[in-house]
Amino acid sequence: MRTKFVFFSTLLVISLGLAGYFFWIGWWYILAVLLIPITIGYVDFFQKKHTLMRNFPIFGRLRWVMEALRPKMYQYFIESDTDGMPINRIDRSTVYQRAKKETDTMPFGTQNDVYKEGYEWMMHSIKPKEFDSINQNPRILIGNKDCTQPYSASIMNISAMSFGSLSTAAIEALNAGAKLGDFAHNTGEGGISPYHLKNGGDLIWQIGTGYFGARDMDGGFSIDTFRKNAHLPQVKMIEIKLSQGAKPGHGGILPAKKNTEEIAAIRHVKPYTTVYSPPYHSAFSTPKELIQFVQLLRKESGGKPVGFKLCIGKKSEFIAICKAMIELDTYPDFITVDGGEGGTGAAPQEFSNYVGAPFLDALAFVDNMLTGFNIRQHIKIIGSGKILTGFSIVRAMALGADAVNCARAMMLALGCIQALECNTNTCPTGVATQNPQLVAGLNVNHKKVRVANFHHETVKAYAELIGAAGMDHGDQITRDLIYRRVFLYESRTYEEIFPSLEAGSLLKGKIPEKYVVDIKNADANQW
Repeated sequence: MRTKFVFFSTLLVISLGLAGYFFWIGWWYILAVLLIPITIGYVDFFQKKHTLMRNFPIFGRLRWVMEALRPKMYQYFIESDTDGMPINRIDRSTVYQRAKKETDTMPFGTQNDVYKEGYEWMMHSIKPKEFDSINQNPRILIGNKDCTQPYSASIMNISAMSFGSLSTAAIEALNAGAKLGDFAHNTGEGGISPYHLKNGGDLIWQIGTGYFGARDMDGGFSIDTFRKNAHLPQVKMIEIKLSQGAKPGHGGILPAKKNTEEIAAIRHVKPYTTVYSPPYHSAFSTPKELIQFVQLLRKESGGKPVGFKLCIGKKSEFIAICKAMIELDTYPDFITVDGGEGGTGAAPQEFSNYVGAPFLDALAFVDNMLTGFNIRQHIKIIGSGKILTGFSIVRAMALGADAVNCARAMMLALGCIQALECNTNTCPTGVATQNPQLVAGLNVNHKKVRVANFHHETVKAYAELIGAAGMDHGDQITRDLIYRRVFLYESRTYEEIFPSLEAGSLLKGKIPEKYVVDIKNADANQW
């Protein structure tokens, strides 16, 4: 192919030259145009980086063109309404419709294969409740015996997404939407920016291993810096991030091209450098020290609710935390359970695909441990794992969640088109980028309304579902409510798949076989 390219390109130039010389006036215009691809071909011919381009000048470049077009072509022309990943078109459309307050009903029945393994549904009642009789803005009070400033939270809030990962306009629109809809906005581990504060929406301040917003210049935790942010009136709760579902045990990454001077000032780091959050905290090193750290933050924040977020890994380590709580008689006000299937955080594919317990398994396990050790009454559980619809909320509550956080759905409400470019700084909708030209396209005043709309309509759908099940409120949801098809002609309830425990059963020695080894290995004094 290389020899043919040289032969035919040379022949073409000579032929055009001769034809123009003898017969053709203006032949040099065509020659000038043809010289562009010929020059590109010779560049490909002599470069040594890409074998395909070297062996197939010009034509080898088509592979990169097709690779770039492939995700777009697949999403728009090939995938069905039900098989798109990570979020299928039906669910994406539902988010868009609710954000815009457009018709969100479906014609002609479900497109789901209801006999396919993994299909899930909830049981309705022959005597449903009137929708108007159900609280359409359900809330939970977060704060235990050691909390002096409990927070009344919506059952659905914005999950952790940092400024830096998201744009200025995206953060501002999310927070303004939270203010409009009276729900909370988790800052993510990137610290509290002016865009989190500008519109006055309630904040859950997340503190990760990098201690952004609560650190000294060496990267260690600083109690003085912590106090300054913790006492902000917008900060309603504080969340210690132990791990996240996208990359549990890995730590965070802020690429240098996203680390502007503004972001660096907020995080107390050097600008235009790649910033790595350590995989583990330096402020504590044992289960007991973690719980003591929770108590310290609660005290120094003036008694605000403090909890932690994690993706479940080694079960014995979470059980060790439960044992530490009991020994110290100190409890976090809430625990956020993230799923190993990941979320908005960019991560190596091995971590996204193969590390951490999936959301449903993790949620059932955490609820079982807190119940089995008879400490569930002190702690609210927040579920964070692909919450997109009212059914997502009901399903999470069936496994023990008191409330839920959602991230990707909120990004869709902002206008995200699932371009899968969150980690490249080229997000076409201005959501996950720091490129000013792209960010300028995201209108805060317009998108904040869509965020509030999505929240309102999704919580409304949740209320309609529990009403259809004959319930008045979420506390009545049990694991028997949800069914999953496990084989073609067999289905089981969540109670059968994820058996629940009686309160205090683990303290009484009634330990299911699958937990025996993990409970034995759990030590409150070490991980």
